[in-house]
Amino acid sequence: MISLKIHNKEGKWMEGYDSLAAQNKEALFLAQKGEEEYGDSQGWLDTEEWADEKRIRYLETLAADIRQNADVFVLIGVGGSNNAARSVIKALQLPDTPEIVYAGNTLSAHAMQQMLGKLEGKSIYVNCIAKNFETLEPGAAFRVLRKYLQERYGNKAPDRIIATGTVGSSLEKLCMDNGYAFLEFPDNIGGRYTAVSNVGLLPMAVAGINIRELVRGASDMQKELRERTAEENIAYRYASLRNLFYSRGYRIEMLACFEPRFRYFYKWWIQLFAESEGKDNKGIFPVAGEYSEELHSVGQFLQDGTPIIFETFLDIKEHQDSFYMETDGKKDGFNYLDGKDFWCINKEAYKATVTAHSEKMPCLTLEIDRLDAYHFGQLFYFFQFACYLSCKLMGVNAFNQPGVEAYKKKMFDALGKQLEK
Repeated sequence: MISLKIHNKEGKWMEGYDSLAAQNKEALFLAQKGEEEYGDSQGWLDTEEWADEKRIRYLETLAADIRQNADVFVLIGVGGSNNAARSVIKALQLPDTPEIVYAGNTLSAHAMQQMLGKLEGKSIYVNCIAKNFETLEPGAAFRVLRKYLQERYGNKAPDRIIATGTVGSSLEKLCMDNGYAFLEFPDNIGGRYTAVSNVGLLPMAVAGINIRELVRGASDMQKELRERTAEENIAYRYASLRNLFYSRGYRIEMLACFEPRFRYFYKWWIQLFAESEGKDNKGIFPVAGEYSEELHSVGQFLQDGTPIIFETFLDIKEHQDSFYMETDGKKDGFNYLDGKDFWCINKEAYKATVTAHSEKMPCLTLEIDRLDAYHFGQLFYFFQFACYLSCKLMGVNAFNQPGVEAYKKKMFDALGKQLEK
């Protein structure tokens, strides 16, 4: 299971934690039950609802067929439609599986040309993921790729297209009219909470990820968080600490790790908290630090800059990989590293950084046993539940996104969508 560590508990920023945590236990109780008020957005609370045995078997079969026939699998989606899958694929994709190419997350003409260039001479399958099929970027990319597949494969093109959307959407109708395979996008889950559903699981399975283990990890974390009391509940403790730091003037949370395989997980985490919490002129702004590289760009500010940031580190307990520094007999100033394992060097860098930073700001560590599909499942459920709790403590709706709808309308107006019949 995930463990939570608070560094420098004597720091002034910890004052009032016990009182805050004791006052808000009702929020945990309500979240554990699920709230009727948010019933149209809480399909993720029970992992079994959208990741039961029947669905997993179907996705495994479909993914196996794609792996057998595809050189490239194009994942069309943006934000919640691709961030979860991408984070796991980039960290854990198995060899001898299709190359995963991402589309529908930019409007750049250059990026579109580059993406199409990767497809030449290869066997292509496409998965378009769009909840209501109204977002500009995936809609535009799907049109381009449908045309590309039609030109290459003729009347066989529909066999290579899978679309994931809500039942009754225009995307489902497009599939029915043209013979594309259709997967259901849960109508009671917002995109940023869909990791453990058709949305995230099919692309992961195509990349050879053990989705059964990922679902098991999420399910085990669900039991842990929905049954534990406030005193034992790590999601409640994490949410309470975030809100305590917020009340002390810390307005930015940096999720940091010394393992670069978390690079795309940061994107998922940033969207989860920014889109859930950032409303009503409230919210902690989420950013990420890929250490140790970014220590050499933002480390100075973290140590001596404006005190508005707190850090949450991700750490991996189990020693999974080794690479030893060999002696080369030259006086280069680095002989103190002779015979040391890079895993251990990296771990010491993490410990030193936490020690230094926790003297200046609040620092937490969330530790997982190992980096694998099971623990990704745990992380997804943990952060989703913790985000829900944090929003409750902050007094905002975790599941709407009025600001997103505002800029989308401006984009549509500028491009003349209102004139389309």
